[in-house]
Amino acid sequence: MKQILLNIIKGYKPENEQEEADKEIMLEFIKAYDNCLLRENKIAHFTASSWIVNEDRTKVLMIYHNIYKNWAWTGGHADGEEDLQKVALREAGEETGVSNIRALSHEPISLENLCVDCHYKNGIFVPSHLHFNVTYLLQADEKEQVRIKADENSGVRWVDWQQAPAMTREECMKEVYSKLNSRAHF
Repeated sequence: MKQILLNIIKGYKPENEQEEADKEIMLEFIKAYDNCLLRENKIAHFTASSWIVNEDRTKVLMIYHNIYKNWAWTGGHADGEEDLQKVALREAGEETGVSNIRALSHEPISLENLCVDCHYKNGIFVPSHLHFNVTYLLQADEKEQVRIKADENSGVRWVDWQQAPAMTREECMKEVYSKLNSRAHF
């Protein structure tokens, strides 16, 4: 188990100091914890996100996240799935209602270790922890009808790619979204 995950992280070519450091920590964590793909690991676990663009790459599909009360990318927990691209695709469809979504590459476009503050989910306390996140570039048809996933988000909409980083109130995520825009080749 974890060979697919190891291959994804080992094969990723960091493009900056943040990604080099995060990749090293991810690899150490995978080796140290058999349950690194499961939420039962209260220290950290793997997640996958997606930066969803339209066909002409002028827009990004974002959701209004209920827990963080903020506009965000789509994504979710691996929950035991080693193929993080499958996780990103699954979560993108579930959170937006869009079914015509495809990956533009099998390779991730970004790695980041993200701090998650304590919160309540479905009435259950979730302590602060880390998300070892792998991001994929996806494409969807902007003409396809979107829908919210009421237990996770209260908005889904296409936004101009240049405005996407400004949609979040979290400074660290503004940097992440700007990085994703540059890697999506806008």
